[in-house]
Amino acid sequence: MKTFLAASLARISREKSSAIETALPWAQIAPTPSLPSLSRVLEIARAACGAFEWVTFAYLAWLGAIFITCHRRIAHVAPLIAIHAAIALAILALAIAAQRRQHNFIRLARHWYPLALYIFFFEELQNLVQAIFPRWFDRFLIQFDFHLAGVHPSLWFARFASPALNDFMQFAYMTYFLYLVLLPAILYASRERLAFWTTMVSTAIAHYSVYVVAILFPVESPFYSLASLQSKPLAGGTCTALIDLIEHFGRVHGAAFPSAHVAGSTVALLAAWRYRRWLFWVCLPFFASMCVATVYGRYHYVADVFAGLAVGGIAFLTGTRLMQLKGSLPQEGN
Repeated sequence: MKTFLAASLARISREKSSAIETALPWAQIAPTPSLPSLSRVLEIARAACGAFEWVTFAYLAWLGAIFITCHRRIAHVAPLIAIHAAIALAILALAIAAQRRQHNFIRLARHWYPLALYIFFFEELQNLVQAIFPRWFDRFLIQFDFHLAGVHPSLWFARFASPALNDFMQFAYMTYFLYLVLLPAILYASRERLAFWTTMVSTAIAHYSVYVVAILFPVESPFYSLASLQSKPLAGGTCTALIDLIEHFGRVHGAAFPSAHVAGSTVALLAAWRYRRWLFWVCLPFFASMCVATVYGRYHYVADVFAGLAVGGIAFLTGTRLMQLKGSLPQEGN
């Protein structure tokens, strides 16, 4: 009898609930979606990101450690931490979006956003170069150059200065910006994804290495350290006026060692040798001129050039090896 009553009450309850849900559809309770686990989030991030993202995240982590440990010597450190966290999230979001669907704008942004990062990270060194050591180490490089050449190279070059030569040297100095995009653009247009990302990852390693060393070993450059010995400014024409405009808004006091110009261009030249041999021979004389121009224009010491060559060579070898690892090539949506 008790079993019959319990069964009857359960049947009546089910019929009543069914009637209410039929009359009031909005009364139906949808299941609460569960949030993905941390392991699932990490798996999504790992699948979406390639070697470039992981190298960049490593550099952001390095900067985060600098912000925390040296916050007393860094102005506006809280906004900087927030900005860098936003950069990391934006990179991750772009990588996931590019992995999940194929869209021309997303694809373009995914491949070319690194160029904006190099500029931003370099410009912020203005406030970071003396975060660890609040002094300059130029005297060591000045001594190196003098013992190597018997003169101060940037001062010695001044005897040959003329408007025409100044303009050519400033043009050669600016070819650095072409090296960052010329070969990658050719590889991108040819859809050579492995070659493209090998070049971009190697370039990132070169630049981030320069930025790390710049913080660990603050150097002003001859423009500042030898200013009292310079006889006259390097006057010229259009190229000189353009570089003066760029330097007026973008010059960083410090971050001279190693030369980012030489390091990034060395990667481009080595990549051209590997992927487009004809481009290597086209760029080689301009690259050599640029190396001279960094000293002629008082941007760097000769030691900065040598260090830039070494950093660029090591970065290309490291980037090439890194791109051989599984998961280094980013996935793209279909």
